[in-house]
Amino acid sequence: MDRSLAVERILRGVQPHQLLDGLRSALREHFGALTVDLLMADYSLTELCRVTVLPYTTDPVPMAGTPAGEAFTSQGATFENVEDGVRAYLPVSVRGDRLGVLVVDLPEEQEPPVWAELGRFAEALAHEVFVADRDTDLYVQARRSSRLTLAAEMQWQLLPGRACTRPEFALGGQLEPAYAIYGDCFDWSASARKLSVTLVNGMGEGSGAALLTNLAVNALRNARRAGIGLDTQAELADQALYAQYRGQEYVATLLLEFDLATGEIDAVDAGSPRLWRLRDGKAERVAFDEQLPLGTFEDTSYTVERLQALPGDRFVFVSDGVYNAAGAYGELYGDRELAEAVVATAEQPAAHVPRAVLAELAEHRGGGPAADDAMVVCLDWFGPNPGADGDLGVAAGA
Repeated sequence: MDRSLAVERILRGVQPHQLLDGLRSALREHFGALTVDLLMADYSLTELCRVTVLPYTTDPVPMAGTPAGEAFTSQGATFENVEDGVRAYLPVSVRGDRLGVLVVDLPEEQEPPVWAELGRFAEALAHEVFVADRDTDLYVQARRSSRLTLAAEMQWQLLPGRACTRPEFALGGQLEPAYAIYGDCFDWSASARKLSVTLVNGMGEGSGAALLTNLAVNALRNARRAGIGLDTQAELADQALYAQYRGQEYVATLLLEFDLATGEIDAVDAGSPRLWRLRDGKAERVAFDEQLPLGTFEDTSYTVERLQALPGDRFVFVSDGVYNAAGAYGELYGDRELAEAVVATAEQPAAHVPRAVLAELAEHRGGGPAADDAMVVCLDWFGPNPGADGDLGVAAGA
């Protein structure tokens, strides 16, 4: 049997919690691998944590300044010579969502086709880990270098992922403080013809804010999956929130729907999340008619606005935890600072931008603790895909 088929068959055949053990055994048998490890990116995207039976039992690998971190950030293989041979760091990603790095030690340098083959195994492993998360906590535990708060646990489980890539677009998002997030959230879903993006900023703190956001996101998903228009989606979610909280709690929300064949965008602005657009090297805020947050009053009507995305456009969405963040002397991280951050990260891929903007925000605060949680989402619009009409589509967060 072809060794590639043998390795992939083992990956598909083992129990979810045994993926790494199965791959380790297969690579030793068919490639002579000396060691095989899987490092998972932690929730803050600053460290890589080794998958072990017991969480928090090994020291994390810093993302910055390490070969493993370089492989994760660049999404390309990196190599280093070690005492017994050569060590390869191979990105483990699925549909643009970066999960971690596969580390393989071989006794000697290999030809490029061998490294390419191992890279395919890392990609296959990513798909299996993505599915395995339904049945085991092993890989979810490995993503954390410390305990999450209950609210953060709820919020991270609510997300569709942290990145998604298709021929028409690339998406990336991040929440901070990663281990204690409470009200901010994002959601997306793509089909053959449409991309829906939702930015949510629930009021309050702790698990109460997380519960509010969970209700809002699931109400919006329920309405979206009914196949109704964006304005009606907002109205149904508004009714669900008002029925539960009677206007005492509400959710600031920005809803967008991209037509993947034309680049036309429908938008409903129901609160505070803001949108910045980078076009031809210039960053500017896209202002909408701000309508009432979801759940403020009973039976609120919402109006859809429309704008046009052009190939090469970048859209950066931020919550008030970003643009209202105060510096060491009380100065806000306002429009000028945001515009500079959007321009400064122009050469980075969409998946990297949220973390880079949040790192800049931390510097603005002077290293002090955040007064509010913060969300950044970046969307690169590449342009319509001529084959989109015949595409069955991919749903994220479906």
